[in-house]
Amino acid sequence: MDLTLDRPGDYLFVRRVGPDTVTVVDRDFHASLLITPEQVVEQWPVTDAKAMSLADVDTVAALKPEIVVIGTGERQVFPPAEVMAAFLRRGIGVEAMTSGAAARTYSLLAGEGRRVLAAFILPARG
Repeated sequence: MDLTLDRPGDYLFVRRVGPDTVTVVDRDFHASLLITPEQVVEQWPVTDAKAMSLADVDTVAALKPEIVVIGTGERQVFPPAEVMAAFLRRGIGVEAMTSGAAARTYSLLAGEGRRVLAAFILPARG
């Protein structure tokens, strides 16, 4: 039997998510990160969606996404309303969801060639 690795496309993809880990292609990340189809931004300092600030919006917006999906762990947690509104004022669609749902949504949109960014919020290690 011939086995081949089937990659979903020519973009960075999320292979799996766990409570404190996100695997992009074959690399495990244990701290919050941003991922676009072309790049990973490591060590994003956000560890709680409720603590997101307008500075975090600036960081994400600098990567020029059209859509942002925020993976908030095993439970859906919404960032402050001012943060969500700041994305929308910039013309960037935004949705907060569980990390598993964010990975699936990111993969679907990236596979369609969309300018999507997934922001995975992982708990602080300590």
